[in-house]
Amino acid sequence: MATIYDFNETRINGQTEQLDKYKGKTLLIVNTASKCGFTPQFEGLEKLYQTYKDQDFEILGFPSNQFLHQDPGSNDEILEFCQMNYGVSFPMFEKSNVRGKDKNPLYDYLVENSNGKAIKWNFTKFLVNADGEIVARFEPKDKPEAMVQDIERLLQH
Repeated sequence: MATIYDFNETRINGQTEQLDKYKGKTLLIVNTASKCGFTPQFEGLEKLYQTYKDQDFEILGFPSNQFLHQDPGSNDEILEFCQMNYGVSFPMFEKSNVRGKDKNPLYDYLVENSNGKAIKWNFTKFLVNADGEIVARFEPKDKPEAMVQDIERLLQH
């Protein structure tokens, strides 16, 4: 059976990365968009990242343009927007589909190993423990600060 660590993903700068480099870390994987009502969540995500990154916590951002074309820019434009407007410093990956027949295989895995429901919108978040198990799924309306207790509990183990 596949694990989260079996996937290769392409960073927004074009470099391929094996997710096994994150073994032993708590991960928050989120599909993002630059022109969405939930886009201000980048601020909260960056705050979480700055608070916990030295405790083996990583956020992995995956831009998607599938929901009302709310991330139409190139990978370079997306990265520039995220850095200039929200100071995003956590790893961002290339724009990809998170639902449908052409969805990123990682997102197929995340959906199938959480509640099985298709991703409905931008900023769906998956919390993964240090063993690579998906332990929680948060919907777009769930703000990053609402995940603090769950993240802290995982970091204590």
